[in-house]
Amino acid sequence: MPDLDVLAARLSAGLGEGPVVLVGHSQSCQVVAAVARDPRVRAVVLLGPTTDPRLRTARGLVGRWLATAVREPVRIVPAVLAQWWSTGPRAMTALWRRAAPDRIEDRLREVRVPVVVVRGTRDRLCDAGWARAVAASAPAGRLVEIDGGAHLLPMTHPAAVADVLRAI
Repeated sequence: MPDLDVLAARLSAGLGEGPVVLVGHSQSCQVVAAVARDPRVRAVVLLGPTTDPRLRTARGLVGRWLATAVREPVRIVPAVLAQWWSTGPRAMTALWRRAAPDRIEDRLREVRVPVVVVRGTRDRLCDAGWARAVAASAPAGRLVEIDGGAHLLPMTHPAAVADVLRAI
């Protein structure tokens, strides 16, 4: 698994001329935050950022992950299992090890474009307190909560996510 800054450089290289709105979900929020100061970026949307300092240990992460997983609709289980199967446990663990120590809130302090943090009200990986802290760390940050959603908002609440994107 490449370093987050390497992933950010790859994303930046693929942006084109811009302007762009960057959207990240879960651990990919770190990559998006690392690119957010690029002059082509006009806004950033972070769906369920997951580097809450309380989740930087395996024990903290597993407990919160399980508390969130039981709040997701059963209908998405096959898609999630297929994703995990194709990614594999080694890559998932490597990604978590790269992302967990990243302090997204420090990166966002320097971002001057709108930053919208979106979380589901049933998400325990990105709880309300953490989401508020992430949004508050950006000078133009704000929090949007999607009622009844857990962590997999793009899969379970795509219309609500689209509404957030259209409002930017």
